[in-house]
Amino acid sequence: MKRKIVSALLVCAMAVVMCACGGAPGADAGSGADTATDEEHTETTGSVSDKAATDETAKETDESEKSDSFRIGIVTGSYAQSEDDRRGAEAFQEKYGADNVTLAVYPDNFTEEAETTIQTIVNLADDPEMKAVIVNQAVDGTTEAFRRIKEKRPDILCIAGEAYEDFSEIGEVSDLVVNSDFVARGYLMIRTAHELGCDTFVHISFPRHLDYETVSRQVAIMRVACEEFGMNFEMETAPDPTTEVGVPGAQQYITEHVPEWVDRYGQNTAYFCTNDAHTEPLIRALMKYGGYFIEADLPSPLMGYPGALDLDLTEDAGDFEKITSKIEDEVVKKGGAGRFGTWTYSYGYTVSAGLAEHARNVILGQSELNDINDLAKAYGVFSPGAEWNGSNYTDAETGKKSDNTFLIYQDTYIFGDPGYYIGDTKVEVPEEYFTIQ
Repeated sequence: MKRKIVSALLVCAMAVVMCACGGAPGADAGSGADTATDEEHTETTGSVSDKAATDETAKETDESEKSDSFRIGIVTGSYAQSEDDRRGAEAFQEKYGADNVTLAVYPDNFTEEAETTIQTIVNLADDPEMKAVIVNQAVDGTTEAFRRIKEKRPDILCIAGEAYEDFSEIGEVSDLVVNSDFVARGYLMIRTAHELGCDTFVHISFPRHLDYETVSRQVAIMRVACEEFGMNFEMETAPDPTTEVGVPGAQQYITEHVPEWVDRYGQNTAYFCTNDAHTEPLIRALMKYGGYFIEADLPSPLMGYPGALDLDLTEDAGDFEKITSKIEDEVVKKGGAGRFGTWTYSYGYTVSAGLAEHARNVILGQSELNDINDLAKAYGVFSPGAEWNGSNYTDAETGKKSDNTFLIYQDTYIFGDPGYYIGDTKVEVPEEYFTIQ
């Protein structure tokens, strides 16, 4: 038995900021006022009445402006750990201004600096005008931070993008949780690798990530999907960038081990890593030694590709169509056509900006918080024309759907000459995959 996941086609719905304008013309205090006739006095009295009416209009306008005001805080990782997330937050701030949007960054080593991470998030609630706090990625500590915010400011919307902690926990203190669809994607990445001719799929991660429900469930789903498509499923462990080895050490490990993995598993093998920092060296090495890369954990044409291909895309910032085209040209030149894929709009970028846009719409009374179509509308502002698919999160044990937690994904694009979309958003994922643990 199969079910069709609820689909949402994001159309470009650019938000229009409504600016109410009004003014009260001052009374003309001419020198002839003392000698005015009765008729003139009547006119003067009328003018004062008009001024009072205008003042009332101005007052209503001021109130309208207040109703259209909002203050949103967005917390992301740094450029080193989560550049796309940060860029998306900056894009939203640029759109609406620093007076309305406050940005913050949690520590790179957030697992060792838990209290600093929590306090960075909580500090945003000290602003009396704050209406919503968004964390993307919602790393360890976000649940506790939201709990503290709700204790002192229950009026603030707390929204988690790409939550690390169990949905059952973070969902209790969050108003909205939105993650990439680890269930559907666990199946679809294997299906895509099979369609591209792969016979093996290698999953690269480390213990901290494997402890997360989203990662562990996806591993289980990938195993079953590999069995369904007659493929081998393998796992490799790489260093956690948040430990003492840091990002450089973790990346060096990937660089050194890919040649060994390609020799062991063969050329018709697809690789997937759960950490952003591992992505660039993995793509670079696979481009050189062979193998397939369907998409990043948090897919984006900017995730790993510019560094792996030595491309400077600074001048194209924000223009994802041009960015994708330039990356595709380079992938083809290096012999990677048909072996490398992505989402054409950055997931991390869209989540930071899209969740903030959605929060703004909710604050202004233009959208419902837990309406997936309203969420789609907001995402569409920052990924015009992209196709997404999404559904409510389903608890694997109880089969119950969450009202405030959504899983979403974008169609996968394979670089080539020409490149093409796989059509993942139109694929029906077998029902049984939604309860695999």
